[in-house]
Amino acid sequence: MKKLFFITLSLLVSYSVFSQCNGRYETEIFTNVNKTTVNYSDVFIDLEHEMDIYMPEGDTETNRPVIIYMHGGSFYLGDKSMTDCVDFCESFARRGYVCASINYRLSNMFSFLLSQDVQLETVLKAVSDAKAAVRFFRKDVAENGNTYAIDPETIFAGGYSAGAVIAIHQGFISDITELPANIQNLAGSIGGTIEGNSGNNGYSSEISGVISLAGGIHDFTWINSNESPIVSAQGTNDNTVNYYCAPALNNPAVVNLCGAGEIHPQADLVNLHNDKLIFDGEGHSWAASGNSNSQFTQSLDFFSDFLFPLLPCNNISSDLVVSDNKKLVKVVDVLGREVNETKNTILFYIYSNGEVVKKSDLY
Repeated sequence: MKKLFFITLSLLVSYSVFSQCNGRYETEIFTNVNKTTVNYSDVFIDLEHEMDIYMPEGDTETNRPVIIYMHGGSFYLGDKSMTDCVDFCESFARRGYVCASINYRLSNMFSFLLSQDVQLETVLKAVSDAKAAVRFFRKDVAENGNTYAIDPETIFAGGYSAGAVIAIHQGFISDITELPANIQNLAGSIGGTIEGNSGNNGYSSEISGVISLAGGIHDFTWINSNESPIVSAQGTNDNTVNYYCAPALNNPAVVNLCGAGEIHPQADLVNLHNDKLIFDGEGHSWAASGNSNSQFTQSLDFFSDFLFPLLPCNNISSDLVVSDNKKLVKVVDVLGREVNETKNTILFYIYSNGEVVKKSDLY
């Protein structure tokens, strides 16, 4: 759902947005992409904590948004080199983003399928890893001079299937105390907090939005108005991650997941910025084949359109200053609601001279 506030902002700056973003981030403007493989944890040095970082070749921009993408595989299979991972990251890198495809800790298949505690603990470990990957980039900015030329205030998380499940929980759970007691009790394996035990401590793991390809959340009521914006693509006949709510993998021994059919009505209910692309009658596997599937490429364009208004280059700049006598008129959130300054959110400061500035304390 495109919110009126973003439409209004777009109209206010329609003459200047293209020049501010330099034609970036909407379409594929770069021809070639470079890939670098690094270990993103300073605790675990292994294949499960490697990421492939994709960057547009020849790009001179030094303040680029990041997308961290996670593979599928039911939490016991898969890796960062799967077709959808490569195609997703190369496409967004050609649009001007930095995109990182990450590995994360997996479970033994038999243990996973036989125990819901193992399932929940495995998701917690994967969320812990994903948060460490976010912190990796912010740590690099602070300690290494910004090796990857990123904007540390604009980091998104996404993925397909299990990867999308990770990104959604990463975006919608900020504290372990938000979870039921039985899940809190499992958090000892990741250090007892939602931030986890994968390292890069001392830096924020907050994200600016969630991108879900056929993903779901364990309990859709965990979604509230203070969470990350979310955009989804899913088929209505998805039985692996049900479009509504059902046991994952269509297996009654596996915990429930709720897909786009429940996530987005809940997001609408709490006035959380969101949008969805729904494929009527489609199942779960459409994204696995990457660019060879037209629904996958359609989804990437849809996600790009959703993310574009959230990018800092779309802020109204000093080009609109009409007077040196600038006073703050009000502060609004991403939905245009007037608010007091709050922590861990994106806000727009509207001044008397017509200037609008996006600010964030996510880093």
